[in-house]
Amino acid sequence: MDLRKLKTLIDLVSESNISELEITEADGKVRIVKSDPAAAVAAQPVVYQAAPPQVAAAPVATPAAPVVAAAPEAPAAPTGHIVKSPMVGTFYGAASPGAKPFATVGTVVKEGDPICIIEAMKIMNEIEADKAGTVTQVLAQNGQAVEFGQPLFVIE
Repeated sequence: MDLRKLKTLIDLVSESNISELEITEADGKVRIVKSDPAAAVAAQPVVYQAAPPQVAAAPVATPAAPVVAAAPEAPAAPTGHIVKSPMVGTFYGAASPGAKPFATVGTVVKEGDPICIIEAMKIMNEIEADKAGTVTQVLAQNGQAVEFGQPLFVIE
């Protein structure tokens, strides 16, 4: 495998959220695994010291106040058809910097219309709408790294 191609793959893994990539080609097999710094910290031994004994104070009776915990609201799931990323790469909403975006909120698209570009390994891949309708949400930001299967657009 070409050294430049290998470096590109390493850069792609380090810049994305994936932790492991394995590629098999005719001339060899490459497996890249990103180390998890949190796991390295967790693997270090922890030393505990015994706390000095404390004398328990007599408990003071206080009325218990009712505790009301508000459940955190989950983000509303997008309704409509979700266009997902077919690959790992970098999301671009337009063909070039400063150009008009392919699809924004309110854009009416037909099946097969280009809606964004995903750059993967220095190759620009035009992503097409797989359903006709109106774009109601753009879920990725320009220049953002995207994963395989990550939602990009909602079309209704």
